[in-house]
Amino acid sequence: MKPPCISKPASLAMLFCAVAMGAGTGLTSFVVTNGDATPPIPNTATFYTVNPDGSLGAKTSVETGGNGIAGGFFAAARIIAMPNGDDACVYASNSWDGDVAGIDAMTHTLTGNFYPGANDLGNTNGIGLAANTQYLYATYSTSTTIATFRVRAGCILVFQDDVFAIGLNAGLIEGMAIHGNIMVVTYGDGSIESFDISGGVPVSNGDLQYSTGSTGDVLPNGVTITQDGHYAIFGDASTVTAVEVSDISSGSLTPTVPYVLGSGWNSGNVQLSPDEKFLFVTNDSSGQVTAAFFDSATGTVSPGCTSDTLKGFYTTFAYAGNIGLQLTTGAGGALYVPEFSSTGEALIGIVDFTPNGATCTLTEAAKSPVADPSVYGYLLSLAVYPAAP
Repeated sequence: MKPPCISKPASLAMLFCAVAMGAGTGLTSFVVTNGDATPPIPNTATFYTVNPDGSLGAKTSVETGGNGIAGGFFAAARIIAMPNGDDACVYASNSWDGDVAGIDAMTHTLTGNFYPGANDLGNTNGIGLAANTQYLYATYSTSTTIATFRVRAGCILVFQDDVFAIGLNAGLIEGMAIHGNIMVVTYGDGSIESFDISGGVPVSNGDLQYSTGSTGDVLPNGVTITQDGHYAIFGDASTVTAVEVSDISSGSLTPTVPYVLGSGWNSGNVQLSPDEKFLFVTNDSSGQVTAAFFDSATGTVSPGCTSDTLKGFYTTFAYAGNIGLQLTTGAGGALYVPEFSSTGEALIGIVDFTPNGATCTLTEAAKSPVADPSVYGYLLSLAVYPAAP
């Protein structure tokens, strides 16, 4: 699902701990957003320091050298942050221009704008990103292609090749997740597919299929993969909070098992807690966050709790984006949610998550949302460094 601004569809007990440090870099934890600004306003990636209590502190904005499209698919990750050896790299997509911007997170400098093949276009519904230490993958929504870039030292990318990928009902690539040698994508038309990335450039595993839930009002949008690579979990576009789980331990997709977790509208983004005991879901179209209990041994999901509608929904913001986690341990601490502004002002919601045995609560923080009128941004994506496993 996507906001309609493009052509078509649409804990009170905060964990107290030392601020997480980036692996091998000495960097203090930060949240970074992709403003997705359209011409003539320069697009920016904005860095916010993460305080020990989960609140957000000082900010720094870096121009990405291009422009966005102020909208697109909910599940496309427009920005990612990752350590790579001695580097701490942020990559942001400029969907208007079709490139991926590299940013050195330690110096807040642009390392370059990296272009794919001539036919790779993402200016209708955005460009989604995922990366490991060797390759970065970019899904181009207009051309429905997946571009592969080799990751070099200094947050440099080198284009390798691209592949065409399309859903069973001509759907376009929406969500993507990678783990080890497997990539899993969604097409927004009810179909899903996996690819072998052991050689870098994706090769289909021949398992393109409709999800089980797609026979009803459930269409896979977002996707995440468990740390052991056993399960792929899909967040669905639906009038209720719905997710589906596929066992991918064989190296390819198996028929999904659907779960209904609540009444929140749309569940296009999903994120596992670091301990994998909880699955967090953004209810993109009702401005809420849902937490579910997840059994990593069996892949089963059960209902947990749902937040109230976040402050300003349908007055200052219209959609909720992906979820970032404050901590890399336990249940993940505070949750950060980019908010698609109604005014162009950058907004980040902060939700405190409190697990309590067989129950849980999700409570919006007193200082939420973080509103910054000096930063132009239609936020649907953010990343946290260091990222939860």
